[in-house]
Amino acid sequence: MKARFIVALLLAFTLAARLPGAEPETLPPLKDREAPSTYEALWAGYDPRREPLEIETLKEWEEEGVVLRVVRYRIGVFKGQRAMMAGVYGFPKGGSKLPALLNIHGGGQYADAKAVLTNAKRGYATLTLAWAGRIAAPGYSVNPEVVQLFWDGKTADSKYKLTTDWGALDAYHAPHRNPANGFAFTKPAAWTLDAVDSPRNNPWFLVTLGARRGLTFLEQQPEVDGSRLGVYGHSMGGKLTVLTTAADNRVKAAAPSCGGVSNRATGNALYDAILADDVSLKRITCPIIFLSPSNDFHGRIDDLQKALHEIQSKEWRATCSPHHNHQDTAPYMINGLLWMDQHLKGTFTFPQSPQATLTLQTSSGVPSFSVRPDASKPVLAVDIYYTQHGQMDGKKDDNENSRRRFWHHAVATKSGDTWTADLPLGSTDRPLWVYANVVYPLNRPETGASYYYRVYTAESFTLSSPTSLISSAQLKANGVRATLAPSLLIESFARGWEKEWFTYKPEEWGRTTHKLHDDRWHAPANAKLAIEIRSEKPNKVVVGIDAHAAEIQLRGGGEWQSVILSPADFKDAVGVSLPGWVGIRSLRLGAADKLESGPRNTKQTVQLGGKWEGAPPEFRNLRWTVESAPQSTRL
Repeated sequence: MKARFIVALLLAFTLAARLPGAEPETLPPLKDREAPSTYEALWAGYDPRREPLEIETLKEWEEEGVVLRVVRYRIGVFKGQRAMMAGVYGFPKGGSKLPALLNIHGGGQYADAKAVLTNAKRGYATLTLAWAGRIAAPGYSVNPEVVQLFWDGKTADSKYKLTTDWGALDAYHAPHRNPANGFAFTKPAAWTLDAVDSPRNNPWFLVTLGARRGLTFLEQQPEVDGSRLGVYGHSMGGKLTVLTTAADNRVKAAAPSCGGVSNRATGNALYDAILADDVSLKRITCPIIFLSPSNDFHGRIDDLQKALHEIQSKEWRATCSPHHNHQDTAPYMINGLLWMDQHLKGTFTFPQSPQATLTLQTSSGVPSFSVRPDASKPVLAVDIYYTQHGQMDGKKDDNENSRRRFWHHAVATKSGDTWTADLPLGSTDRPLWVYANVVYPLNRPETGASYYYRVYTAESFTLSSPTSLISSAQLKANGVRATLAPSLLIESFARGWEKEWFTYKPEEWGRTTHKLHDDRWHAPANAKLAIEIRSEKPNKVVVGIDAHAAEIQLRGGGEWQSVILSPADFKDAVGVSLPGWVGIRSLRLGAADKLESGPRNTKQTVQLGGKWEGAPPEFRNLRWTVESAPQSTRL
C-alpha cells in the first residue's frame, strides 16, 4: 500500500508539473519593470541546459542509410505556457561520437529534411529548426496553411500536424502570428513576454534562445559528440547564426550566409544596443566563414568589411560571388560545409585568405590591384572584380543599387606569386569597390544542400579577399583619372565574357548581366538593341530586360541571324511595352523566361520561350545601334 501511495504521489506531482503555470518561468520576471539594457543583462543567468527537453518524436524513418526524425523539444515556459520547437533531426545509422550541425532556415523557408540527409552522408548529425513552424519532410509537410490550422486550433482537420508552438509568445515569421509583430519590435503587446519596452519581447531574441536549446538537444543525443557543434543558416538564418554563435560558447564553427552583417541602425535605440548585428559580431570568438554574394540586399558586401574587423576570432574566411543576390552556386556554397569539415572533423584545410593591395597613385592615373593567393593548394584562377555602383561616406546603400551593381572583371597578369590588374574607371565622382576571388580545385566532388535545399555538387571552391572601399575624394586626392569611355558595344562574347554575366543554374546556358545599369553602356538617344545569334536548330531565344522580355524565333541551320529590338518589342506580363531604355538595370538571354506583373494576390504571369533543342546558341556583337539594318530580323 505504501509503495502504491508513493507511486501515486509521484504521478500526481508529475501531472501537476505539466499543468500550465505549474512550472517556474524560463526567464525571471523583471525587477521593478526594468528591462535588460545591455547584451550581458539580456542573457545573465540563463542556462540553456537547465530545463528538461521533453523530446517528442512525431515521425521516424530511414533513408539511404540515414535515420531521420521529425521532432519537437521544449524551448521553455513563458507566461505560464510551454513553448515547443519542431524540427528535423537525423544522423548516419550506426554513427557514434559524430560532429553535429544546427541549421537555421531563412524567412519564408522550412526545416527541410534534404539538408539533414545530405549532411548525414557527409558524416554529420543535423538538427534543422522549424522556428517559423514550416516543415518539409517525406510524409510530414507543414506549409503556411497547416501552420494556420495550428494557430486556429483546427486540430480535427485532416491536414493538421503538430509543429512549433511558441505558446503565449510569437516568434513566427512570414507571416507572424500577430500581424503587428516585427523583427525590430520591442514594445509590449499581448503576445510579448514583458509588459514594458524590452529586448526580451523581440523575435530575434526568442529564436536565438530556441536555437541555444537546439544545441542542448544535439549535445544530448547519444550518437553526438557535444564538443563538436557547428551552426549555419541563410538570410534571417544567417543573422540567427551570428546571434547564436555570439551567445553560446558551445558553437565551435559558424557559417552565416546572406545575413548577420547588415542589421545595424534600425532607429530603435534599445534594439540597436543589444540585438543589432554588430553587437553580436563583436562577441564572436570561434572560427567563422561569411558566405556573402557581392550584390546581396540582406548581407551587404560593404557591411561585411566592418564585420571582419568586429569579430574577435582570428580564424575567418569570406566568399563573395560576383553579381549574385541572396542565392549562390556550388563553388561558393560548399565553403560552409568545408569549414565545418576543417573545424569539426579535421578532414579539410582551407588556404589562407588572399592578400590584396590596391595602388591608387600610378603614372597612368589608372588604379592597380594586386593579389597574392595562398599557394598551399593549386590555384585554378584569380579573378578581380570592381564596381562604382553604391554609396559611401556614411550613407547606406539603397536596396536597388545593392542588388543591381555591375562588377567589371579585370583580367589579371601573373608575375611570380602575384596577380595584378589595372582598374580603368568611368568616373572619379563615384567611389570604388574592388576585391579578388581565388578558385581552388577540390580533391573530389563535394555534395551539399543549397541555401534553398536543392542538392548540388561542387568540384572547386572560391575564397575572397577583403574588399577595398575607396571614396571619390580619395580617388581624386591620389590623382586617379577617368579613362573608361562610353561604349556602344555591350558584349563581344569573346573568351571570358561570362565573368561579367551570371546565372544561378550553371547547367543551363542562359545568362544575366547588370551591364546596362552601368553608365558606360547607357543607351544613346533613339537607340535600338542589336545582337547576332546562331542556332543549330530552330528555337526561340528570350531577351529580357528587367520585368519585360522579347521572344525571338531562330531559323536554325547554323547561320548568323541579326536581330534588332526597340523598347516597344519588350512586353511585361500584362502586355505593356517597355517605355524606353532609361533606368533599365538587367539584361537576360535564355531559352525560357517567366514574367510576373501586379500585386502578389493578383499577380499575372506569362511564360516565354521553351525547351531548347540542340547545341547551345552562339552570340556576338550585343550593342546599341542608331542605324537601320535592312537584313535584320524585326519583331
